[in-house]
Amino acid sequence: MRAIPLLLLAIPAALFAQDPVAISPDYQVAVENSSVRVLRVKHAPHAKIAMHDHPARVVVCLTDLHERLTLPDGGTRELSLKAGDVAYNEATKHTEENVSDKPLEAVLIELKPNAPKLKGWPVQLDPVKLDPAHHLVPFENDRVRVLRTILEPRLRSPRHQHPSYVVVYLTELHTTMTLADGRVVDNPRRPGEIAWRDPLEHVTENIGDHTAVEIQVELK
Repeated sequence: MRAIPLLLLAIPAALFAQDPVAISPDYQVAVENSSVRVLRVKHAPHAKIAMHDHPARVVVCLTDLHERLTLPDGGTRELSLKAGDVAYNEATKHTEENVSDKPLEAVLIELKPNAPKLKGWPVQLDPVKLDPAHHLVPFENDRVRVLRTILEPRLRSPRHQHPSYVVVYLTELHTTMTLADGRVVDNPRRPGEIAWRDPLEHVTENIGDHTAVEIQVELK
């Protein structure tokens, strides 16, 4: 049997972080491609998850979130976010505990470190410039731009474009999308649904009776 180097034996096991999907059924892969891995996360009240690591990621909260993260050096970090909040975290390694008496649900959009550069950014028909009242930007850096899109009943957006992006639907939504070639796509969605879209030009119309809200994570 091959001997284990003494140096490795001296390293605490907690430093050998793992893929969260491999260690807990609380993490389910919703979308994966060469650019992102999107995880749906569900933690029961007071659930504890062993040491694991994530690349840089966007967190979209579907419920309120109250967690304690413990780092490999023993340091701790408290997180408190509301349903609908969006946060950006750099690559981290930690254990995780839901310190709330309520279940937690979130979506993690993990950005793959060596992802190929995508075409489509910047867009020419920018919804933030064309319709800023309904396309808010809660966060932007050199890797992503996050949009909070708010569609009132019967609202029709101006024609606009997106680069490749992930959509997280925060509310029930029923829109039609008129594409650049004239095709009309019916798009009914439920809260918490997730979609990946390649670069897209369209007009969106909310044909539902309620204000719809979605988070769009555009990749640069």
